[in-house]
Amino acid sequence: MVTIDKEIASSRIAKNIAALFNDVEDITILNLGVGIPTQVSNYITNDNVFIQAENGMLGVGPIAVGDEIHPQLINAGRQPVKETPGCAFFDSSTSFGMIRGGHIDATVIGAFEVDQHGNVANWIIPNGKMLGVGGAMDLVVGAKKVIIALMHTSKGKSKLLKECTLPITGFGEVDVVVTELAMFFFENGKIILKAIAPEVDVDYVRSVTEFEFTVSADLKVMEA
Repeated sequence: MVTIDKEIASSRIAKNIAALFNDVEDITILNLGVGIPTQVSNYITNDNVFIQAENGMLGVGPIAVGDEIHPQLINAGRQPVKETPGCAFFDSSTSFGMIRGGHIDATVIGAFEVDQHGNVANWIIPNGKMLGVGGAMDLVVGAKKVIIALMHTSKGKSKLLKECTLPITGFGEVDVVVTELAMFFFENGKIILKAIAPEVDVDYVRSVTEFEFTVSADLKVMEA
């Protein structure tokens, strides 16, 4: 079993997701969920990308520290953040209007499970301590692209399944899955492995992944 430090794994996932947007030329509105997704803002270097938060902030910047902290500037995870140039503020109803109206180009959200049908489960473990769908249901159906950021396994078991076992948040909505070990793209009914971590090979990824996938002829190595 390949073990990667949790902090390194989280930052790797965020860094590789940010890389998907750092070369886009069109203005892009990106929503980041709680947990690993909030770290993506630390690695966005493209001025064409504007990060939106459900609380009514468009222009969420990196995590703020020290004297940079303003108590009224927070992301979806209630972490202090900085503003980017041109940052705008509005009420929550307008923010959800952006999401439900199809004006968010992509959302990055965490998940408990993803399956081979592009289904995602991320809001409840029955009889567990966590409860609350938040804006996830709106985001998975309202955003043009859904990117899932999660650890590849939990307690030694794959979180990338043939069928989700937990209550599903969105059916067939997943476009990309990024873990600390691999990047999968859901395209035309297939799951394609396009990048893997430097510590592993394809056989290892298959051994810890329940859903089936094909391997891109242009397989790349993830940024560590």
